[in-house]
Amino acid sequence: MAAQEMDNSTTWGKELWDQFDNIATHTQKGIDFIERFGGFIRDRSAIEVEYALKLRRLVKNYQPKKSKEDEENEFSSLIAFKNVLKEVADLAGQREVVAENLQNQVLQGILLLAKNLREERKKALNQGATLTQSLHTQIGTLDRAKRSYEKAFREAEKAIESYHKADADFHLSRADVEKQRVNMNIRNSQSEDAKSEYANQLQITNKQQQQHYQIALPEVFNRLQELDEKRTRGMKEFIKRSADVEYEVSPIIAHCLEGIVKAADSINEKDDSMIVIEKYQSGFQPPGDIPFEDLSKPDPDAANNSQTHNSSTGLNHMTGKGTTKDKLKKRVGIFGIFTGNKKILEACINVKNNLSTDGLKEDFSDLPPTQRRKKLTAKVQELQQKVAQEQAASDGLMKMKGVYEANSMLGDPRTVEEQLNESVNRLDRLRHELLRYQKLLEQANNQSFIQHSPQSNRVIQNGQRSSRHSNGSSNHENSHEDNGEDHPDDAGSLSSSASPESGLGTSHTSLPGSGQGSTNEQPMNEEFYEADTPLGTCRALYPFDATSEGSIPMSEGEELQVIEVDQGDGWTRVRRFSSKGWEEGFVPTSYIECTLYA
Repeated sequence: MAAQEMDNSTTWGKELWDQFDNIATHTQKGIDFIERFGGFIRDRSAIEVEYALKLRRLVKNYQPKKSKEDEENEFSSLIAFKNVLKEVADLAGQREVVAENLQNQVLQGILLLAKNLREERKKALNQGATLTQSLHTQIGTLDRAKRSYEKAFREAEKAIESYHKADADFHLSRADVEKQRVNMNIRNSQSEDAKSEYANQLQITNKQQQQHYQIALPEVFNRLQELDEKRTRGMKEFIKRSADVEYEVSPIIAHCLEGIVKAADSINEKDDSMIVIEKYQSGFQPPGDIPFEDLSKPDPDAANNSQTHNSSTGLNHMTGKGTTKDKLKKRVGIFGIFTGNKKILEACINVKNNLSTDGLKEDFSDLPPTQRRKKLTAKVQELQQKVAQEQAASDGLMKMKGVYEANSMLGDPRTVEEQLNESVNRLDRLRHELLRYQKLLEQANNQSFIQHSPQSNRVIQNGQRSSRHSNGSSNHENSHEDNGEDHPDDAGSLSSSASPESGLGTSHTSLPGSGQGSTNEQPMNEEFYEADTPLGTCRALYPFDATSEGSIPMSEGEELQVIEVDQGDGWTRVRRFSSKGWEEGFVPTSYIECTLYA
């Protein structure tokens, strides 16, 4: 049926009846070509896989590091970038889908088609070779028959000629003439037989040749033509299929691109600015105006301050052995580091143990007011969640215990009693901790912080650092020592001349008539504090033993008055009333919990 349809149109069997070798070469090149196209699909799939892998590596390398603080206050630009990374990861997944579909749906089909085409071509070429060989064999038979006929015909002609010569020769006997006649007849008979065989072989050859070139070989050529068209049609289908693989993922890719655009649109610079405010706002008030000091007008407190200053200067400038203050300061700075009391070191260790995992104190008292309230709120919410979870676990254990007590077949209630006790203990600890942080948060919310930030508590006057006191005056430290020598800022150092531990400062904590200026040797005069209004109160968190002049000892839980807040050097000036009267001095800021007045 297919051969009849082929006959009605232009076919290889009709048009290329004598191009067997060229057809064989063409079909081989066609199969090689489609296999090469399969190699192209395979290499493209590998590129898609590599591209997806590099995209995923890119997303991993640029993934922002997670931190608890960033999770609480994430900028819209950072959130948008994370969403972009997610979309790019999805794009990588789609490239992997493309690679997989190219391999399974296109490459495998190409390899299977090439294999079938190669087998069909081999069968067709073998059949064509067999038909051609049969035709060549028949033509050889015809040639042999023709040569036999030609030989017999010549021998017959020669016998006839010999007979006619013998018959015309009167010298030959009648027997010799008869012998030539018999030979002639035999040769004529052989010639006729060869002629008949030649005619018969010619007829067979012509019939086979006609069958070969009009039916048998065209069928082979048409099969090769169909095979080649099948290969071409398959090429067309596989190219379209490779495009369809892209089309199938294009909606998802478009959705990813829309997600990237949506992530970009979600960026809000104003919201990010508010997050910066929320993240770094301290809650302190900005410093007020610096008052003008008119040196032409007499200062009513100048006499007292001068007397105090002169007393301190005379005491501190020279030591008993004539050592100047500068030299003594250097000696104290070297040796004072190692002369601390053992209890102070233990208290420092306790302070370190009371720090949270992020380096902050457990009560966040070292943070600015706003940041402290924020941390306390987050801590309260965290503890509330833990309490709820532990309460649910405890209720579950209680129900289980009740079920076991009601039906001993289900289990022994003593098996869960220990777990229940542990859960109750954990719940009590969590509730106690929650109550503690709720009180801290309530105190933080009720306090109105109006003091200035530590950065604004120092002013620079004439190149020297001065501390702002509660009475509005400035105490210029060591102004008489400014001889052009460069003194580094030693705030926070125990050996500093401004540190109360050194005992060398000219602060008005060294009172008139106190001898060495130690508050531990002579009670304070109540009238001296009429101008020093307390800024607030503080409670000692840890015991502190004063080991140097200018400091004051305190016991854990003791209440004191705050006279001067920490100026950035780690010390707070306080006073208290004892059996000896009023005492004043410095204590480490990290050892106390302050509550300032509004």
